[in-house]
Amino acid sequence: MRFAVDRLDHITLNCRDVEVTASWYQRVLGMDREEFGRQQRTCLKFGGQKLNLRPDSADAKDWFTAREPLAGAADLCFVAAVGPAEIVDHLKACGVKIVEGPVGRLGALGEMTSVYCRDPDGNLIEISTYLEE
Repeated sequence: MRFAVDRLDHITLNCRDVEVTASWYQRVLGMDREEFGRQQRTCLKFGGQKLNLRPDSADAKDWFTAREPLAGAADLCFVAAVGPAEIVDHLKACGVKIVEGPVGRLGALGEMTSVYCRDPDGNLIEISTYLEE
């Protein structure tokens, strides 16, 4: 029997400091923080997805994870429901350095406009919109 996946549920993001990373995603991308599981792990929820935050340390030895769980090795694209100018203004107001954009890109649903920055671990964060200005 063949099948095709329907959607992405969650991503586990390796980070050097869970508190710093969680605070950044809450402040800059408006995600909701939640603690879960017996070990009180931290996740960030947005839409119907979540980011699990895995400490990049010996404290995370009980996590079932990638062979090379390195902080700062991810490229993530998030879609916002506002235009590129509002994304730029918000990032500047948060003191986040824009490393590229706004620039045109091709996303899963077609043409979009993207603004790039980095999170505290150095992951490349793309914030995109399908809205035109």
